[in-house]
Amino acid sequence: MPTNLGGLQGIGRVDIWKKMKNNEINNKYLYNLPERLIAQEPANPRDSSKLLVYDTQKNELIIDSFFNLATYLPPSTALTLNDAKVVPARITLTKETGGKIVVLFLINEWISTKQGPIPCFLDRRGRVGDRLYFADKSFVTIQRQEEELFYVTWAGSPDDLLKKLDSYGTMPIPPYIKHSPLSRDELLEKYQTVFAQKPGSSAAPTASLHFTPRVFENLEKKGIKKQYITLHVGLGTFAPLTSENLRTKTLHHETYEIQEDIVRCIDTSKRKEIDITAVGTTVVRTLESVALKIGDYRLDSRLSTKGRSPFGRRGNDTDSTNISLTGSTDLFISPPFEFKVINHLITNFHLPGSS
Repeated sequence: MPTNLGGLQGIGRVDIWKKMKNNEINNKYLYNLPERLIAQEPANPRDSSKLLVYDTQKNELIIDSFFNLATYLPPSTALTLNDAKVVPARITLTKETGGKIVVLFLINEWISTKQGPIPCFLDRRGRVGDRLYFADKSFVTIQRQEEELFYVTWAGSPDDLLKKLDSYGTMPIPPYIKHSPLSRDELLEKYQTVFAQKPGSSAAPTASLHFTPRVFENLEKKGIKKQYITLHVGLGTFAPLTSENLRTKTLHHETYEIQEDIVRCIDTSKRKEIDITAVGTTVVRTLESVALKIGDYRLDSRLSTKGRSPFGRRGNDTDSTNISLTGSTDLFISPPFEFKVINHLITNFHLPGSS
């Protein structure tokens, strides 16, 4: 994703770009990206952004508008999107000395349990034991530091913290957007998908930012159905690729939530009985991870393989509603990975050196 480093703007001591340029894998993953080609504000309307289509069967490139997406997708495909919602988790707090400090809370690392210390980035030096104050004098306390990452504790309720961020925080936009002309309220709207539902991401699933109600209407007219998974974009997004990632085929762990009917869709897709279009690499990572968990087994009525379910569950077997299944993934998809379920991918251009 092109905004895979979203949120470090103004977090000056996290010199992730320098790390990338010094990385031993730079010959494979770095390329020249002129600053003049990077838009400093989104297209208006969203669906007027350019669409580059690569037809793998014809080896043909087509340039069009995202508004015309339905033209290029088969009517049978299951369009799968990430409904994660970005939390405005970048906020200026006050140190005990009276100085200001910018904090980026990595909410996704904490949102599932809402317990324990919260990982974050700071734009300047912090010490263990320091209190960082909100405007109402409530505070977080620095518990520990691990390289550039800090962990803070919050004495209030989790919901109170989320409310403070919603009220006073700003969106964690990408570091290559140097001087955004958009106001806080405009960023809250523009850097959020139109279908975002579940708060907890530190950056947007950016491939989805181009969708509008009229694009969905066109897809629906063609008979294309949509379905949603949730994977909150977080720490793995901020980390530079390393040779260790390539060697182990793993990235940072991320937690996903998926409905059981989508798991069955994946099971069907593995048998080549259904076509799936993934919107964004977070969706690809989730669906392919689930496919690997299922393995070569057919699922029974309880979503079990050989009597054991590879998933956690939210809900119970007596629910009449669709049960949510949870899991985590550290999957790093790189050549020569063989895709099990994904037929088509909609993605933004990826930043040099990123996953």
